[in-house]
Amino acid sequence: MTHSNHTAASHHETPQPAQGVRPVRTGVVGYGWWGKTIARQIAASPWLQLAAVAETHEPTRTLMADDPVLSGVAVLDGAQALLRQEGLEAVILCTPHEQHAEQIVAAAQAGLHVFCEKPLCLTLEDARRAVAACAAHGRVLGIGHERRFEPEVATLRRMIDDGVLGTVLQIEANFSQDKFFALPKDNWRLSNRHAPVGPLTATGIHLVDLSIAVLGPCESVWARLATRGSDFENGDTLAVMMAFPQGANAMISAVLATPFEGRFAVYGSKGWVEIRDRTHPENPTGWDITVALRGQERHTRFAAPAPSVKLNLEAFAQAVRGVQPYPVTSTEMLANVASLEAIMKSVQALAPVAVAQP
Repeated sequence: MTHSNHTAASHHETPQPAQGVRPVRTGVVGYGWWGKTIARQIAASPWLQLAAVAETHEPTRTLMADDPVLSGVAVLDGAQALLRQEGLEAVILCTPHEQHAEQIVAAAQAGLHVFCEKPLCLTLEDARRAVAACAAHGRVLGIGHERRFEPEVATLRRMIDDGVLGTVLQIEANFSQDKFFALPKDNWRLSNRHAPVGPLTATGIHLVDLSIAVLGPCESVWARLATRGSDFENGDTLAVMMAFPQGANAMISAVLATPFEGRFAVYGSKGWVEIRDRTHPENPTGWDITVALRGQERHTRFAAPAPSVKLNLEAFAQAVRGVQPYPVTSTEMLANVASLEAIMKSVQALAPVAVAQP
């Protein structure tokens, strides 16, 4: 049995806003590596307008004065100042993971819609608070799982929903990179406190999310973390086994000490599909798609790149404007954090751990 809630973007570009629909005035909290990436995507979208950026790191704020993307954008010294900005409608959080819950609650209480970078939170309790706050104040909550918005992932999910692959038996996935070697040693992404189980919170969580998108909430996990190719205190090599109801599995690999590799494969009773990234999703250059169906010749084709980060942000903006619901449900967001929390516990226990249900 597969989990069918397939409403993710399936085209390379979001339709233009209808006449009279204003772009969503947005603020970004955190202007590090990913905050800069988000700002560039906003600048390229008719659905969003960057109105303010909050950054607590003084040297970074000094450099921001010369950033052309920030021309005419208010630069503030913290999240609280941003939440008080007049005319702001939404906030995008590019901040350390453990800050997300409090920042989401504060933004919702200030009447702002929230788009949060992954992972949403580090505990299911925090995630429930965040989701409840947005629901209570009628605010849209978006999440930075842009892999769902890759057109080839959308195509794969349609194939699954249409029964082309039969019963889904197993998922195999890898998302590895070595970008973090370029980070300063004191960067929060290398901290066991701020980014525990580094390969999970950095890259593996995307694959956890895709597995949940296909199979629904998982019931147990078994994970092992090691530091083998770096001196990162939060590890560089992670393997995860996710067990789903009725016997399906997802086997996930995430490594932070090897050149980029990205792969998502779904094996079904009638055939299988593999999506292989040519480059990191930050700057996609396309995908190689292999399809093998019973009784047919296996074939591989190239798929052109698509701006999945922008597509996700625009889906969020469309939900804010009431055009269509945001395609990642709160149940899926909670299931993702429940799995993350269980994986972290499994790493510590060196044993399988049951996953709390969202």
